[in-house]
Amino acid sequence: MEGLTDALCERIAALRYEDLGPDTVARVKDAIGDGLSVAVDGSTEKPVAILADYVRSLESAPRSTVWGYGFKSSAASAALVNAASAHVLDYEPMSSPSTHAVSPVMPVAFALAEVRDCSGRDIVTACAKGFEMQHRLLYAGKLPPRSDRRFHQVGMVGGMGAAVAAAHLLGLDAKGLRATLGIAASRAGSLLGNGGTMTKCAHAGYAASGGLEAALLAERGFSGNARIMEHGQGYAAAFLGGDSLDRARLLDFGKPFRVVDPGMAYKFFPSKYPTQFAITGALELHEKIKDPSRIARIRMITPLMPDVDRPQPATGLEGKFSFQYCVAAALLDGEVGKDSFSDERRFAADLVALLPKFEIAQTSEIPLEFTQMRIELEVEMQDGTRHRTVCSKPKGFWGVAIEPAEHLKKMRDCMSGRVGDAEIKQCYETVTRLEQIDVAGVRKLVQLLGKTSSG
Repeated sequence: MEGLTDALCERIAALRYEDLGPDTVARVKDAIGDGLSVAVDGSTEKPVAILADYVRSLESAPRSTVWGYGFKSSAASAALVNAASAHVLDYEPMSSPSTHAVSPVMPVAFALAEVRDCSGRDIVTACAKGFEMQHRLLYAGKLPPRSDRRFHQVGMVGGMGAAVAAAHLLGLDAKGLRATLGIAASRAGSLLGNGGTMTKCAHAGYAASGGLEAALLAERGFSGNARIMEHGQGYAAAFLGGDSLDRARLLDFGKPFRVVDPGMAYKFFPSKYPTQFAITGALELHEKIKDPSRIARIRMITPLMPDVDRPQPATGLEGKFSFQYCVAAALLDGEVGKDSFSDERRFAADLVALLPKFEIAQTSEIPLEFTQMRIELEVEMQDGTRHRTVCSKPKGFWGVAIEPAEHLKKMRDCMSGRVGDAEIKQCYETVTRLEQIDVAGVRKLVQLLGKTSSG
C-alpha cells in the first residue's frame, strides 16, 4: 500500500478533458442532467427548505446560487443545500457498487463554477473525476456484509468525490490534491441509522460542502496526512477494508471511467433503489387486479435487506425505504411518484388497510448486489386467485439504454410547475452540449436553476 496516495493523486491530477473520450462525456452529461432535474424537484421539500433557511440566516457573502431559492451564499453553503436537494427525493442515479455519486459532486462543480468563472467543459471534467473517485473507492474496497454496515456510502465516499471535483476546478496539482484528500477524509462518514429521516438528505450536503471546503483549505496551504489512503489509521483502514483494498483497481482510475462501464442506473420512482424492483413488479400486477380492496394477502421474497423491511413506516418519507409501503402504493394507485410519499398518502384509509396484509421473507439465496438481485411478488385475492411476478431489471437498470426522450420526460416531470416548458427545454439543450458552453452560458443555466422557487 506504500505510496498509494501519491500514485492515485498523480493519476487524477494529470487527467484532462481530452482524456475523457466521447462516451465518458456523454454519460457524465446524462448524469448531470438527471441530477439537476431531481434537484429542482427536491428544492421544495421541507428538509431542504429548513437547510436553505438556515444558510440564508448565516448572511454569507453572496457567491454561489442556492437552487430554487433565489439567493446566493458561500460556495460551500450553496453546495450543502443543492446537494441535499439532489438527494432528498432518493431519485438521482445509482452507481455500481451502489452509491449516489451525482448529488455530492455536481452541486460542488456548479457552485465553484460561479466563483471561479468555469466553463461547461470544466464542469464536465470535474464531475467525471468526482464520480469516478467514488466509483473506484467502492470498487476497490471491501465493505462488510450489508447487515454489519454502519456508514452510508453517500457520506463515506461522497466527500472524497467532491474533494476531487473541487481540486480540479481550483487547479490544484498532485500535492494539493494529496492535502485535499487528507482533509476531506476526516469529514467522511454519515450513519445509516438516519435513513428515513430528514438528516439522510444532508449526508449528500455534508459530503459536498466538506469536500469543497477541503479543497479551498488545501489551496490556502492547510494540510492533511499525505498518506491518508494507506495510513494504518487512515481512510482505507476506516472505511474500505484496509489492506484488503485492491490497489490495482483503484489506480486504474478512468480506465475506463465507470460511468461508462458498468454505467449508471437511473431511477423512475423517487425511492430507495431496492424498491425500484418491488415497484416495477407491483405495477405489473396492478394491471391484473381490478379491485385492490379484494386483496387478501401479499407475499414478497427479497434479499437480506432488513433496512428495507419496514412494515409500518412512521411517515410518508420513511415509506421511501419500505418494500411494503412502496408495493402497497403501486398496487393501489398504479403509479408511484413524489406524492406517494406524503404523510397524507401514508395515512389514507386504503393504504393503512393494505399494509398489514404483507408477508415478507428475506433470503440469502438472492444476491444482495443490485446487478444480480431480484424481487418475487405474489398477490392473493379473496377468491383465491393468485398473481405472481419476478423483477430482476427495473427500468433504467445498468446496461439498459435510456433514450434521450426518456431523460427529457423525467426532466419535464421533475421541473414542471417550477419553471415553464421553454425553460425546461433550454435547460435540457444546455446540458446536452455542456462541454461547448462558455462561462456566460453556465451562468445562464445557474440563473434558471435559481428561479425555481417561484414555481
